[in-house]
Amino acid sequence: MRKSIAPGFLLALFLTLTACQNTTTITSPAAPAAAEAAPPMILTGTIPLEGVKGRFDHFASGKGKVFVSALGNNSVEVMDLFQGTRSHEITGVPNPQGVVFSPEANKLFVASEKGKVYIYDGDSYKLITTLDFEGGADNLRYDAATKRVYVGCGDDEKNSAIAAVDAMTNKRLDEVYKLGGEPESFQLEKSGPNIYVNVPDLKQIVAINRTTKELTRWPVTPAQNFPMALDEANHRVIVGTREPATISVFDTSTGKMVASVPTVQDTDDLYYSAERKRIYVPGREGSIWVYQQNDPDRYTLLAKVPTALGAGTAGYFGRQGKGFDRFYLAIPAAANSNAEVRIYTLQD
Repeated sequence: MRKSIAPGFLLALFLTLTACQNTTTITSPAAPAAAEAAPPMILTGTIPLEGVKGRFDHFASGKGKVFVSALGNNSVEVMDLFQGTRSHEITGVPNPQGVVFSPEANKLFVASEKGKVYIYDGDSYKLITTLDFEGGADNLRYDAATKRVYVGCGDDEKNSAIAAVDAMTNKRLDEVYKLGGEPESFQLEKSGPNIYVNVPDLKQIVAINRTTKELTRWPVTPAQNFPMALDEANHRVIVGTREPATISVFDTSTGKMVASVPTVQDTDDLYYSAERKRIYVPGREGSIWVYQQNDPDRYTLLAKVPTALGAGTAGYFGRQGKGFDRFYLAIPAAANSNAEVRIYTLQD
């Protein structure tokens, strides 16, 4: 049986529907935008270098100290790694370039553009002796396994080479590899016999096998290949070029270039963090470009960190302890500011 609807009910229904039509709809607020990724490095300190003039060249570390060659000031500045303060200045080195510390010998080695390597005591920084290198000495590398300091030396086709010094005896060794062009940055394998050398005059990377004494030459298409880093685990050499400005990556098993991406102008250093799979490239145009290694043949630009004009010299020595992963950048003096070293803490 059909039920009749009371007139009162119909009136109530009508009033309810009318009220619903006039009610403003309220929606849930939109979800907040995802937080921006943390910067790959943040400025956490500075070390003033009052009175230091001219440009910088290379960094090194050892025995709780950071060293930077102040090429234009004819000095080496010594800073405390953990205190973040300037602790000493070594003077009287004409145009210092490469620096390296041997913990086994407790000595600091400093290369001079004017043709010598200066050897200092690691505690007092008193000069022990000097060694002559025709055509000047530039980059230095230390091999702890053999206790040898390798010296990039020379300035022409005849005298340019990678030479070796016994860190314990301070004597030059017979181990010399002639390159045919002035060497720039070079890197030593830790688990193999090879040295990889940038030779921009020849537009080459020279691979030196210290066991067989064989030299293999790889062409570098981008010109002016100066800085270099080594990703030994993935068999990759990473070089910075200036014409054009790139980071270019080479397979050490074949010598072939496998990647090349644009980078900051006028770079003189670059560093690879195997822990973070990242590349850090400072440039004198005033920024540090940071890349993520997606795989050995693919690299993505993460950030461009503003710095200062002329700041192309940097030092990175890996993580020194929990929460202590620092990147050092030398800032030359300007008309209204003193030189300084900026300390950046690396982040994930």
